[in-house]
Amino acid sequence: MHPRYLIARRIPVVVAVLSALVLAPSPAGAQPESPAEFIPVTDAMLEDPAPGDWLTWRRTPDGWGYSPLDQIDRENVGTLRMVWTRALTAGSQEGTPLAYGGVLYMPNPRDVIQAIDAVTGDLRWEYRRDLPDDVDDYVGGSTVNRNIAIFGRHIIDTSTDDYIYALDAETGRLAWETEILDYTLNAARHSSGPIIAGGKAVSGRSCRPGGGPEACVIAAHDAETGAEVWRRRLVPAPGEPGDETWGGVPFEERVHVGSWMAPSYDPALNLVYVGTSVTSPAPKFLLGGIENKHLYHNSTLALDGDTGEIVWYYQHLNDHWDLDHPFERLLVDTAVAPDPAAVSWINPRLEPGAVRKVITGIPGKTGVVYTLDRETGEFLWARPTVTQNVISAIDGATGEVTENAELIFTAEGQEVLTCPTWFGGKDWEAGAYSPRTNRMYMPLRNTCARMMATRAARIHYALALRHQLAPGTDQLGTIQAISAETGATEWLYEQRAATMSLVATAGGLIFGGDTNGRFRAFDDETGEILWEINLGSPVSGFPIAYAVDGRQYVAVSTGTSGTASGFTRLTPELRPSAGNNLFVFALQN
Repeated sequence: MHPRYLIARRIPVVVAVLSALVLAPSPAGAQPESPAEFIPVTDAMLEDPAPGDWLTWRRTPDGWGYSPLDQIDRENVGTLRMVWTRALTAGSQEGTPLAYGGVLYMPNPRDVIQAIDAVTGDLRWEYRRDLPDDVDDYVGGSTVNRNIAIFGRHIIDTSTDDYIYALDAETGRLAWETEILDYTLNAARHSSGPIIAGGKAVSGRSCRPGGGPEACVIAAHDAETGAEVWRRRLVPAPGEPGDETWGGVPFEERVHVGSWMAPSYDPALNLVYVGTSVTSPAPKFLLGGIENKHLYHNSTLALDGDTGEIVWYYQHLNDHWDLDHPFERLLVDTAVAPDPAAVSWINPRLEPGAVRKVITGIPGKTGVVYTLDRETGEFLWARPTVTQNVISAIDGATGEVTENAELIFTAEGQEVLTCPTWFGGKDWEAGAYSPRTNRMYMPLRNTCARMMATRAARIHYALALRHQLAPGTDQLGTIQAISAETGATEWLYEQRAATMSLVATAGGLIFGGDTNGRFRAFDDETGEILWEINLGSPVSGFPIAYAVDGRQYVAVSTGTSGTASGFTRLTPELRPSAGNNLFVFALQN
């Protein structure tokens, strides 16, 4: 049996924990010694990590999901072999390992974190949070833990019971914990963990299932002590800027503007970029009127890293269909020259070819690529990728989005066909950016849904729906390689199963999996499949690349997740298993 590290409950809001008092001893006595002295992780290391390290969710604060390792390349990837595997705990599994000092730190479902020898797969320590017996009654049984952070000597995460906490990276002992919200009063799910931005652990959360507007916050805590530095509510209160956009809806009924994916960070500008989600109910005729913007839902917010103040915002969609926009933001310096033949909406003031600091990618379920100036939020260009019918136009001069009036609900019982569905287009499964090609690589889906506005019991967001494939195709999954400069799709890959998260490498490869258990390496220039293995279960985790003692590895996890199970219902002939496992690969010796 592995040691179970138990936590003192409901004591001070910030607790400095004496490890000897809260740790059960290891069955074998002392913790195993580390092979080398642990070097604390600094802001400088996070901003420019060593090539073999993976120190944050997408490796770097700019959200790229790119590894500079090139030992595994297009010529030799065919000799890639599994070197070890390890089972993960039960629950919804969408984790990202961190790699540092020869150790993988792996978040498991339901607040379990493991430190695993990155070469052998042997367990070094395991932490299991002691959760309150009634927590599922309030937060609804969410078990997802997509990412963790590392800073100093600590592994930092957010918990099901609405705390942020830190573990000693060498022993797994609890170092501190801070209550963010009282889960019995403002229940909010933490499906993603924090990133580090200027020495602060910055974390967002969903307001679902029962949290009011005070639960709809993104918060920053001192990454060394756990003390709260700031919190930014994503729903304006009466008298605050944006209050007028809610059509007089009482403050306590302004629900579900969440920030449930990890943000990005530009240290030079000291700006944290976070995306937000839909309101509940989603149809705006049920929430103050369809003419209102309901800030700051479905927006990109640029927050001051020191204070959390909103420096600028851009609203991607006045959403009536649960088409959230909280996904990864890519921070890129690139020439901006959108191709009018490929890009639907372009700012007429652009100087084609001028190099800009941009924030780009596909931030929401519509599958629309947006490129904004990341200093000012100015709209630069946007274009659809997969089939979508909810956006009719975007004003290039202002960036203002016009929704399809034929699909906007005006009464209960009304039914419409929306493309994509609330599983996306694009969802939490992350794309990647490669500076080698100046392309973003995006896992997308060809989906639509029959949606109906209803307040029936047990219906989320006042919507009922039936998912279906987009008209004219039987290929659910797709990957698009999109130029960050021109906006054109450089190559397109399509397949029957839904595609999942991707990682790019300097070896000219894109690694990614699907809901049918296939894990592949694609040529980043052409999209050709160069290597493939069947892992048996949906490839639900975020892949990474790392190195130890000069040898490069690729790691990815499989398991259950809400979107994977939803997509497999659209491809019933594909019948993967549902095992939660971590797999690690390297070139054959």
